[in-house]
Amino acid sequence: MTSNEIRFECQQRGDGGVLVIVPRIDGASLTELIDSFEIAARMQPAGDAYGGLIPQFFPFGPMQDHFLGRSTKTMGPKTPVLGCECGEWGCWPLMARITTTADLVVWDSFEQPHRKTREYAAFGPFQFDRHQYEDALRALNAAIGSDEV
Repeated sequence: MTSNEIRFECQQRGDGGVLVIVPRIDGASLTELIDSFEIAARMQPAGDAYGGLIPQFFPFGPMQDHFLGRSTKTMGPKTPVLGCECGEWGCWPLMARITTTADLVVWDSFEQPHRKTREYAAFGPFQFDRHQYEDALRALNAAIGSDEV
């Protein structure tokens, strides 16, 4: 399996300028990827349901830990990689299992916890080179003004 490439896009939200973090995988935003998947799978509701994570709205802890699956402030063993388009991650999150090895970071076992019957087995897995992933996290920390690496 070839590695995917990740980066974390930081945008200012239009309604107040808060920072929104959206993962981009192989150049496509994760919001676009999951929208396309859910629409193709005929899930309802689908499309424009997800948004990026807003650290100002929820104390995720250091983003370095969060996106390595080590956040202690979220629900259960999975990590929210997207939140609701409204800005509240718990409203409509996309959860993923994040597994790390010396060489890889893998996102798999996606779920929408408010719709337990939805099947996401065909979404992902996304496999990232550990060095490229950590470079993307360093860029994210620089963008949000955090020196935690």
